[in-house]
Order: sequence, then C-alpha cells, then structure tokens
Amino acid sequence: MPLSSSFSTMASLSLQPQQFLSLAASSSSKSNFYHRHPVPELRTVVFANFATLRRRTTTRNRKTSRALVPDMGERVEDHIGSSDDNQEVIDREPRLPERDFTGTAYVPIYVMLPLGVINMDCELVNPDDLINQLKILKSIKVDGVMVDCWWGIVEAHVPQQYNWGGYKRLFQIVRDLDLKLQVVMSFHECGGNVGDDVHIPLPQWVTEIGNRNPDIFFTDRDGRRNHECLTWGIDKERVLRGRTALEVYFDYMRSFRVEFDEFFEDGAISEIEIGLGPCGELRYPSYPAKHGWKYPGIGEFLCYDNYLKNSLKKAAEVRGHAFWGKVPDNAGSYNSRPHETRFFCDGGDYDGYYGRFFLNWYSQILVDHGDRVLSLANLAFEGTPIAAKLSGIHWWYKTASHAAELTAGFYNPCNRDGYAPIASMLKKHDAGLNFTCVELRTLDQHEDFPEALADPEGLVWQVLNAAWDVSIPVASENALPCYDREGYNKILENAKPLNDPDGRHLSAFTYLRLNPVLVEKHNFVEFERFVKRMHGEPVTDSKGSLSEEVN
Repeated sequence: MPLSSSFSTMASLSLQPQQFLSLAASSSSKSNFYHRHPVPELRTVVFANFATLRRRTTTRNRKTSRALVPDMGERVEDHIGSSDDNQEVIDREPRLPERDFTGTAYVPIYVMLPLGVINMDCELVNPDDLINQLKILKSIKVDGVMVDCWWGIVEAHVPQQYNWGGYKRLFQIVRDLDLKLQVVMSFHECGGNVGDDVHIPLPQWVTEIGNRNPDIFFTDRDGRRNHECLTWGIDKERVLRGRTALEVYFDYMRSFRVEFDEFFEDGAISEIEIGLGPCGELRYPSYPAKHGWKYPGIGEFLCYDNYLKNSLKKAAEVRGHAFWGKVPDNAGSYNSRPHETRFFCDGGDYDGYYGRFFLNWYSQILVDHGDRVLSLANLAFEGTPIAAKLSGIHWWYKTASHAAELTAGFYNPCNRDGYAPIASMLKKHDAGLNFTCVELRTLDQHEDFPEALADPEGLVWQVLNAAWDVSIPVASENALPCYDREGYNKILENAKPLNDPDGRHLSAFTYLRLNPVLVEKHNFVEFERFVKRMHGEPVTDSKGSLSEEVN
C-alpha cells in the first residue's frame, strides 16, 4: 500500500499555549487509511520509544493542572489550566489545508476514565475532582465516558459475592450530568503495561485456585504462567469451585445487569464491551512485557497449559496425524525476528501441512472463545449493544508470515485473511468491533523502527474493511495520549474516509484517557476542536476562518 505523498512534508512540532489552533495536518488520500505510529497503549502494545512520541506530540515544560468548572454556564477557557510562560517559540512550516468535516456524519465521542477511578475496596476515588472534570467534558459536548468494571474488584474475595458500590455512585454522577456510559466487563488483570498506573489483580479466590492448579492460566514454553487472564482451555472445565469459566463470566455479567437495571432502562448505558482476553482484547497474551518481551519481538505461542495441550492432542488425533499434537519447537522466543526461526521465515513451516494445521487450531480456539462468551453476553444484556476489542498488532505485517499476529492468534499471513472469521463471529452475535490503532502512521514506524517491517495503516484498512464487509459497527480508540492537531486529523481521516462510496464511518470514538494534561488550556482547545469536527460541526482556526476544504 503506497504512502501518502503528503507525509514527507509533515512537521512534528511543539506549540506555544497562545497558538491554540496550530499547524493543520496533511490532507488524506482518497482511499487509504493512514495513521501515526508508535504502538498502542499497552493495554494493546508496548511502545518502545515513548520519548519519541512525546517529542512529536506535546508542548514542552507543561504544568499539570486541575481544571474546575463551578458553573456549567461559565466559559471553560476561564477554568482550565495553562502552561509555563518560558516555552521557546518553534518555527513552523506553512500550514497545509485540512479537510472540512462540516455536515459529515456525527461520530459520538467518549473519554476513558482513569484506571484507578474505583479503588480495590470498590469506592469512588476523589468524586469532587471527577465531577469537575466531567463537567468540563460535558461543556464541549463529549457524549459520554468509558469505565472498566474490574472483576478483581467486584468479586474479589468470595465467589458470587459482588460489590458494585463504587460503580453505582459513579454511574449516578455520570447520568446526572447527562453523559452516556460505555462499560467494559474487565475479566483481566490491570498493571504491568504502558499507561497502567494501578494494579488490579484477578480475584483473590481465583488466584488461590491457581496456586493449586496453575494450568488455569496461559503458559509459555518455559512453563511460566501468565496471570493476566484465565486460559480459554477452562471455558468448559468445572475448576473454579464447581463452576466453569464461562459460568463465572455469565454470573458476573448477569449480576451487573440486575444491579444496574435502571441505567439500562433509561438508556444511560449505551454499550457493553466484553473482555475476552489480556487487556480486555480477543488475543492470546503472546507478548508479555513482564516475561521479557520487547518491541518488535514476534512473541510466543501461549498454549502450554494442560487444557490447551490436551485440546491440541485431540485435534491432531481427529485429523489422523497424532504426531501433530504438539506446539512448534522451531518458532523462536518472545524477542526473536521471523527470519531467525524456521517456522516464521519465508518459506517456513508456518505454511506447511503441519503449520497450517496448528495455526488453524490455535486461531480457532480464539474464535471459539469469543463465540461462547459473546453468546452469554447477549443473554445477559439482551437489547443493549455489545462489542469486542481487537489489538492492532502491526509489526512484521510486511513479512509473509505476519509472525506477531500468528502468535497472538490472528491467522493472517499474506495468503490468508485472518480477520474475516473474527468479523463473521461478531456478526453472528450482533457485536461491534473496537479496534485500537486507527491513528497510527506507517511512516513514523518506519522512521523509528525500520527493522519491524510494520504497517499499521495496512492493518487498519484490512480490519476495518473485514468488519464493514459484514456490516457490523466499528469503533476505535487512540493508541497513546494524543494532544496535537496532526494526530487528531489522522483520526478524523479514518473515522470518516474521504469519498467512500458507501458513506462508511466509525460508529464511535473513545479517547484515551482523561488526565490533567488533556485539560491544560492549549491541549483542551485542540480537543474541543476535534470533538466538533467528529460531530460534523463547523470550526474556526486561530485566525477565525473556517477550515479549507480538501477536494
């Protein structure tokens, strides 16, 4: 896929706080999805050089500030924070014209709440500060917020004893401000990834079971257990004090639905996102930083727990080749490159008879898990939209094997569409797709990590079209904190593709994440401008004129 010619003229700038409406980004190509790189939040991916992104996207020497809006009728600009006065002036290239999104489709905007907004005792943290911040968001017509409902908090100590207290108070505050709620059923551990500033483990009673039976967790080839989530091998195994993992998930979702019935009935809850794996994403935990993975390592196959090994053995026997019932022993380790392994190299075993058998089994386990959990989610949340989240694993996308995607469970080599089966499964359950890397840009990846042979833009184009081809809603998030117009423009280009003959667009966008830097004055003015454009409203630049339209 060719790069937009406008990329070569892009400048990465730091801006003075007085220059609120700064350099506009390049125009979009007519049919391509182009994005800024690095790597998703690690909820999704570890970003190997965070300093590079900060250098490109943030103003220097900021003061973090607490924004207060005592009266919704007052101007937000009078209450949000400002920056140091001694920042240097940066020369800028001439501003390029940008698309005018006036009158385009209305894409709702949600903002993720801080990970620690509810503490381990299920209490709301700093409610007064949160109310002030939510008022700020409401004043610029943000549609709602996203919040994780952590399994490790709610069902922390005793099976089927749920504490929803802090969440109930939070939801009441959000509803009173006339904001909508996207709620995540978070069946995974929080902590250890870039952007994670709190630690929320799995429930204590689950950990106790795992101490006696460590095979309830995903396991790598060296026998290390990954405690981010439960292995899908126990979906139907009664190893959780008499319940299967599926029954545990369903009981949790049903308790939530009953406890918050009034919020469903009055429409305050607009969508439920179902956690299906590590970081809430439908994937194997194939690239855990806690086990030494570093970008752009290919990761490892995580199917060495006894439950998944037995499943593989049975599948091989059914196929008539019992000796295939083993995990590849030539697939390298977490930080290998594809060409260093006999399995993933060009012409490698991944595309042989055994390799195809194994990868079909491995990826089908992933699809089957999503199928089963979403089926139960539809029972629990009948009448409310549900969604699943996929991670954007874009490194090694320009190789034949797509090794990093294969270890994560996405069977997507160059000669096979690995996302179409997932999209079809989501369609079966009327579930939307939330994809995490629509603002990433291939050019930046090539500049910073040329050895990764990454192509986030190509991956985004493939995944979004796989979903749109089966007519399911597609929503997205930014990968890392974004405060500059260049980044927002890339999100806009992908949210509303230029000249799409079918008028397709994102069903919603969720901004990652509410924090003090976002509400600094120069950042917040840019964010407000972005919200307006996502809503299809007219905006003015720093000179007061409407944006120039790109034909």
